[in-house]
Order: sequence, then structure tokens, then C-alpha cells
Amino acid sequence: MNGRASQASMAGGPPSAGILAGGVPFNRLGSGPRTVVVFQGLQFENKPLARLDLLLTRMYRFLERGHTIWVLTRRRGLAPGTSLADMADDYAVAIRDDLGCGQVDVIGVSTGGSIAQYFAADHPDLVRRLVIHSSAHTLTPESRALQMEVAHLASEGRWREAYGVIIGAMAARHRLMRVAARPFGWLMARSAPDDPSDLIVTVEAEDVHAFRDRLGEIRAPTLVVAGTADPFYTEALFRETAEGIPNGRLILYPGMGHPAMGKRFARDVLDFLDEPDPAAASAGAPRG
Repeated sequence: MNGRASQASMAGGPPSAGILAGGVPFNRLGSGPRTVVVFQGLQFENKPLARLDLLLTRMYRFLERGHTIWVLTRRRGLAPGTSLADMADDYAVAIRDDLGCGQVDVIGVSTGGSIAQYFAADHPDLVRRLVIHSSAHTLTPESRALQMEVAHLASEGRWREAYGVIIGAMAARHRLMRVAARPFGWLMARSAPDDPSDLIVTVEAEDVHAFRDRLGEIRAPTLVVAGTADPFYTEALFRETAEGIPNGRLILYPGMGHPAMGKRFARDVLDFLDEPDPAAASAGAPRG
């Protein structure tokens, strides 16, 4: 990192949270020699993750021993009409200029996975390996409608209902989580943002996300990993995404929802990231 992060002290090493010089919020986890950049899923406010929000990143704790993990969220103050490709460009500036990185491993989860597809296609020089985590080349019509409902509720300041809708969808197949969705939504709504604009812009951008015809432009080895009970995508969408990427592969977990997580997920992602690059493997192969 080149030290251009703002709103966080650099004393004692890189900050654990703050806003990068280009305006992208970040959280930093781990201190390993390899760099993984996580494109965070849909957030109600574009800011560094608070303690409660950081629970969402616990699914990546298995990476901390060997990696430094940079969790990036969308830039604050998104202009109306900002596209997912524009958000990917912001991340490219953050990784290249603010973090001072070359090629990195990228994990895009949910909405972050939608952005990661544009990032990998438009900035191939920055991507060593790509994990599309519980995301696909488009949303289902039902999930697009659900996200637009969330944005509408947020626009009216009905944050508790907005949180309840999206958490309820994620917990659809878990009775205990369904029961907890309403009080959890109330808890989250207590720290709701004053301005819903960034959420609305992001939802509107993902509403028109249709990347199937561009999947072939992604050249990095790619793992699409998800659960078969994901409420926002179908198995068919996951398969189409993996099959459309030249170096893509798919792992589906039966009965798992959104996002996929757990020990099998951790092992599969680590195995994928630890694989030697094709060029390096070819260079090291014995000559016949």
C-alpha cells in the first residue's frame, strides 16, 4: 500500500478501516503475504463496515493466515446513473493506485460478484484469480423486484421494513432466521443512513445487470461457488455463468442459501486460490 488512505491513522502499519484517497471505503483483515480483495455485497450505506456488519466478513476468516484481505465497498456519493462498470472502474483505481497492488485475487460476493464480472473483463491486468461468490451474470426477475422494493422502502425512510425484506429473503429456508429477521431489521435500522441515494443507485445499476454476452471476455481462472437454494439466483444462472467463462468452473452446495459459506466453502476457495497459475505450471513442466 502506498499510504494514500484517508480517515484512518497509518501509525503501526496500514489502517484496519477507512476511506481510500479515491473515495472507496475499506476494511482490512489479516496480514499475510498474499493479497485478496473482496468486493462487498449490497450495503445500505457506502462506508467502512461497522462491528455488526463485519459479521458478514467472517465467512472469509479462513484466508487471514496467509493473506491480507481488503474488503471494498462502493464509493460514497454515487451519481444517479452510475453503472456497475463505473463501480468496477473505481475499484481498479483503488487497487492500482491506493493499495499499490498489481494482480490480486478477487472475491466478489452477491452484488460485489456482479461488479467483479465487469472488473475482470475491463481490467484483466489486475486479476490473477476470480471467485464469483453467490452471484451470476444476472438476477432473477423476482430478486430484481425484491431489491427494487428495498430501494423504494429506503427512499421513504422505512429502513426497518427494508432490512426485513432483504434479510427475510436470505433466511427464507431457515425457520430460526425467519423469526429473527424482524428484530434484526429493527436493530440494523437504528443505524440507518440519513441518505438512501447510494443504495438506490446501486440497486438500479444491478437491476439492468446482464453480463451473459460478455462472460467470454473474462480471462482469469474463475470459480463460481454458490448454494442450490440461493433465493436470488437459480442453479441454471450459476451454470450459465461458469460455462460462459473460458477458464470457469462451478461448485454448488446442495440446499445452501445466500451466501454460500462453511468449511466446505473455505476448503474449496483455498484450494482454488492455491492452484499454480497455468503459465507458471507450463514453465515448470519437464520438456519432452
